[in-house]
Amino acid sequence: MRGFAIFLLAALAFGSIVSAVAAAQTADQHLRHNRLIVLTDIEADPDDTQSLIRLLLYANEIDLEGLVATTSIHQRSRTAPESIHHVIGQYAEVYDTLSQHASGYPEAETLTARVTTGQPVYGMAGVGEGRDTPGSDAIIAALEADDPRPLWVAAWGGPNTLAQALHTLRATRSPEALARLVAKLRVYTISDQDDSGAWMRETFPDLFYIVSPGGYGAATWTGISQVVDGLDNTTISNAWLAEHIQQGHGPFGAAYPDVAYGMEGDTPTFLNLIPNGLSDPEHPDWGGWGGRYELYTPELSALDPDGFTGGVPVTEETREIWTNAIDTVRPWRARSHGRAHGYAEESFTGFRATLWRWRDDIQNDFAARIDWTVSAYVDANHPPVVRLDHADRLTVHSGDAVRLSALGSSDPDGDSLSYHWFQYPEAGSYPNAIDLWGADNLYARGFHAPEVEAPQTVHFILRVTDKGSPALSRYRRVIVTILPAGGQ
Repeated sequence: MRGFAIFLLAALAFGSIVSAVAAAQTADQHLRHNRLIVLTDIEADPDDTQSLIRLLLYANEIDLEGLVATTSIHQRSRTAPESIHHVIGQYAEVYDTLSQHASGYPEAETLTARVTTGQPVYGMAGVGEGRDTPGSDAIIAALEADDPRPLWVAAWGGPNTLAQALHTLRATRSPEALARLVAKLRVYTISDQDDSGAWMRETFPDLFYIVSPGGYGAATWTGISQVVDGLDNTTISNAWLAEHIQQGHGPFGAAYPDVAYGMEGDTPTFLNLIPNGLSDPEHPDWGGWGGRYELYTPELSALDPDGFTGGVPVTEETREIWTNAIDTVRPWRARSHGRAHGYAEESFTGFRATLWRWRDDIQNDFAARIDWTVSAYVDANHPPVVRLDHADRLTVHSGDAVRLSALGSSDPDGDSLSYHWFQYPEAGSYPNAIDLWGADNLYARGFHAPEVEAPQTVHFILRVTDKGSPALSRYRRVIVTILPAGGQ
């Protein structure tokens, strides 16, 4: 009996250790998620509802800390928190089924408690002493929370609720505390939909800010829905949305409204926050599902100052911001015979191309998650798990042979996998294309490091796609630093 008691105590102690380890792993996974507060002029355009439906499908992988109903140039004198609540109500209907497919989805009651509102007035008229709102208070509380992670604020409409939070912090906190809180902020606004964006960028010159200011025609975010001659535009068509999202996919899909002005113009604000192995939100210049952005002060002439803004003035930028970057993309296409995949002949260059290269993957992932709301786990598709057979940061010398391998990648549903290794030249410092050995679709490829006179970085992307329906892709990025031959 005494031996059994010792065994029991040991088992209990071991169980406690296992539980503690599991809890620590869960906490660590949580800390890897990005924190996000959304400011939305929902009801100004159906695309806010579209983007909110998509966002909630990723609420297990993004810590959604606030949903704030705001105004914009397109909806100047009212906010519509009731419309946010309506979408959450639809989410509640599918929560039990959705949460079978992945852990971490918040309950509808949790999301409901995070809905607030800003001032029902336009722009800077809603910023100043005595203009605090539940929305601006929520931003301040999130910034001051005991959480080391940055706080992302995505403005789908006017950002004056964020401007009010910063106004209050500047008036009530010490300069040191203000600087510390501003350093935690990461802002992405869909163009400038009120006049507070330019004020924030000038008043807080250290504020991390992603925006394509000026006319909407000069904005990266438009790439999510723009029809392009020579590209396959099927997955952004009304027919595709009806078949794969809206009809026959339960109440959450049925709640997705028809396109009125443009499909999901707000969605790029959070796509790079999804942990799909591709993007690093702290490096917008590396690129990802939400596009690629570079840090510079754009010229006024590049902002399409005479283009459509709804009436928001277009002014000279006063400092560097994260804004449009230029990529050249050759579409990757399946082949009917022989080598399974290859590149199309035609290439596309521009700031929208930074988003075009991922568009089909983005849409297929959305369709799969809508399926999660109505299907059992065994009846739906889930993304592959991508592994590297080496580190994701490599340092080599000119002339070295470098092997890249996806050995060990797998799929939770047992699907067959396709592989695609490619260089992302715009993301690195080395300016030239590097030839990789072998066919484009091999799981393992390699290259000889080119001659360099000074250290250079090269970004290689591994895209792994399953053969489920819809086909889903996940990624890994390998950054290779090339040193001169014989260097240290």
